[in-house]
Formats: sequence, C-alpha cells, structure tokens
Amino acid sequence: MNILVSGVSKGLGLNITEILIKNGWTVYGVSRSKTEDVKNLIKEHPQTFHWLSCDLSVSQDVQKNIFKNWIGMQTPIHGFVNNAALAYDDLITNMNLFSLERMYRINVFAPMNLTKYVIRHMLLHHVHGSLVHLSSISVHTGYKGLSMYASSKGAIEAFSKNIAREWGEVGIRSNCIVAGFMETEMSSFLTEEQKNRIYSRTSLKKVVDKSSVAETIAFLLSENAKSITGQNIHVDSGTI
Repeated sequence: MNILVSGVSKGLGLNITEILIKNGWTVYGVSRSKTEDVKNLIKEHPQTFHWLSCDLSVSQDVQKNIFKNWIGMQTPIHGFVNNAALAYDDLITNMNLFSLERMYRINVFAPMNLTKYVIRHMLLHHVHGSLVHLSSISVHTGYKGLSMYASSKGAIEAFSKNIAREWGEVGIRSNCIVAGFMETEMSSFLTEEQKNRIYSRTSLKKVVDKSSVAETIAFLLSENAKSITGQNIHVDSGTI
C-alpha cells in the first residue's frame, strides 16, 4: 500500500512513518525540513520511503508538486495521514490575526486541499482508501490558552465526519485520532508542573505514548478497520 503522510520530519510523524514502513507499506512523506531522521529513513529504506520538501500553506502548489510531479498519476494512493500541524497558543484576548490565519492554513486549509486530491487519486484508481486525521483532546476538554488551536482541530473533526458520509459508498473511509498529551516539540514549552497537572487529569496518570497513537493510525489504514468510518478514536490515556 502507498500512504501519503504529512509532517514526517520529527515527533509523531516520524513514529507513524517508521511503523508504516515496518508494516511493509510505502510511505510518501512530506515536510518542510529535511531532518537527520528523514535523511536516515531515505538511506535505510530507499524503496519504501520517499520524501518531498513542501510548504503546505502554499495551496496552489499542492496538486502540481505532490500529486502530478512527485507521486505521479500512475501510482495509486491507498491512504492519507493528516499529521502536519502548527500550534498557536494564547488567550483569545491576545489573538494575533496573522498568526491565527497562518495556523488555519496549515491545520485546516492544507489538509482539506490534500484530501481533495487524495480522493481524486483514489477515484482514478478505484481504490477503497482510508483517510486518518490527527485531532486533539483539547477539542473535547478545555485547556487554558488552547481555544484557537482547538478550534482548528474541531474543524477537522467535522470535516472528517462529513467526508465519511460523502464518500463511504465508493469505499473511502475517514476517521480522526483524538490524541491526548504527548511529548512533542509543540508541548516542549510547558513546565514540568504544567505537564503533571495535565497527567493528573487522565485515568492512566501519564503521558500518551506516541507509538500507541501511530499503531492505531496503522490499524485504521488497514483492511482490519474496513467497517470503521466517521469516527473519533480517542488515544488519550483516559482523559475523557
């Protein structure tokens, strides 16, 4: 299977990519930066990992650069993982419109645009495909300073559920992973005290393991999840 994954250069995106490759799938990974981890993946898996530098906020280039010139119209896409995201955290009274719009370009408009062309690709090749979007527990429970970020992920949850209705009859599934707090670059600004307060709100009283999230994504991409669509799957250490 060929899987398109956004935001593969580090953190969760890297975990997802490694697990999909381990499962024997081919990953087409996009990110803005070519990290050392990406360089290692290219070297170690030249047949099953392909990488492209791409600024997803420049929407007019997505179809040409990713689908036409890189993956190619002859290569079927069986799955898409919408992982790339930008966090803009602040109180709403301090909102900067430019920063908010930039976050929405990455978190909402880019995945919608990618989904448009992924579905077209699937229809061209008569693929019964799977779309998996990364959401956040902040959509479902409040965190101070995350209202704007949570709104962008809430938009993706609504988008995913309606995509599932629109395209289910041709065998295309769409689901969201509602991830709890993970140790990533986006959370690195938090103090230990703040992190411990977040852990205390979960049933397991600990951070969400990135590999657990990545393995759940792999399951949703597989035929083992062929009857699951339009769902929000919580991987959050029991926050809700």
